[in-house]
Amino acid sequence: MNRPRLLTGIDLPLEPSCGSTIWCSDVYQQLAPDLHTTFLSLPGSGAWQHGFEATAALTAGKQPYGPHFDRYADELTAEVGALVRSLSPDLLHAQHLGFGLALALARSAGSIPLVSIAHGTDVIAAAENLQALRTMVEIMDASTAVAVPNTALADQINALTQHQFADRLTIVPWGIPLPASPTARPTADHRLRLLHAGRLDANKSTITAIDAMALTAREHHLTIIGSGPELRALRARADELGLAERLRFEPFLPREDLWERFADFDALLSTTKQLEAFGLVAVEAQAHGLLVVYGDLPGLRHTLGTGALPYTPGDAASLAACLDQLANDPALRRTLSEGAAASARQHDLHTTAARLRDLSTKAMGRAGRD
Repeated sequence: MNRPRLLTGIDLPLEPSCGSTIWCSDVYQQLAPDLHTTFLSLPGSGAWQHGFEATAALTAGKQPYGPHFDRYADELTAEVGALVRSLSPDLLHAQHLGFGLALALARSAGSIPLVSIAHGTDVIAAAENLQALRTMVEIMDASTAVAVPNTALADQINALTQHQFADRLTIVPWGIPLPASPTARPTADHRLRLLHAGRLDANKSTITAIDAMALTAREHHLTIIGSGPELRALRARADELGLAERLRFEPFLPREDLWERFADFDALLSTTKQLEAFGLVAVEAQAHGLLVVYGDLPGLRHTLGTGALPYTPGDAASLAACLDQLANDPALRRTLSEGAAASARQHDLHTTAARLRDLSTKAMGRAGRD
């Protein structure tokens, strides 16, 4: 029996540069026995060992929201429409409830069932930009179903769209490949070894971690692993605060290499200040037994559960107080480390794939009856 053909993608380079592309690689590799996936993207280096069965490169020049976005969306729609005609997919997945490629998939769907998947950055954009909100509404209107990773994000989407698509929202909890056993081990040292890893952009608010290092009672050490548009400003802030001896910047690491590094630290700092759909790196850290200190956002609170210590998002003094609390209480560190591994077991990638498979099957069945 032939597998149904699925077309999806993100208009980003085919690289593991953000949680969305990594999550897609994980999930669609799990779905491969049931769905044949072609993943669309901008060209990448070609070095990433992703899990997609087939890929296709887009040629339209990417444009953010603004005066050139509509032309970009039109160019992508022409490309996607041609691919739909040549590949004859049975199902479309629009990654993000916004941005150019998701809109092009929505406009090219016709009678093909479309499942859209919220990722978080799309919801942030829709809350701040009318053009992005209109894009979200158009994509959701074209969707047979909308997958959302948690109720906190679903509530924000409902508020933005005035509940007009509430009946299409389905919670599909995100997951990760779980390790066989935790690898991190908390120390009893009063000077903490801290890690921040991921994309360095404004919403990740890495600067909160740097500012907190200047406010702690003890001289903790912070390693920042990643890349992004905020890197230069972050380096400048660290120099300004005189933290050169206590702060280290390292370039982006492939996730398997990052997992190995978790054993070198006492805690991961997750400093997102506005919205987080899942917190991929934070959950991966928990799965390896590394406790997480995080900005207390509804989505993260739900996802991280035990094994995580919250602080006020964007508040460096609040974060500094949490770090000193951990430094003074090794028993709390051990308890949180044990809770971290237990909490992460609830986020199994196999469950994510099963839920998304069921939602996709229902969407195709519904289309067949129409």
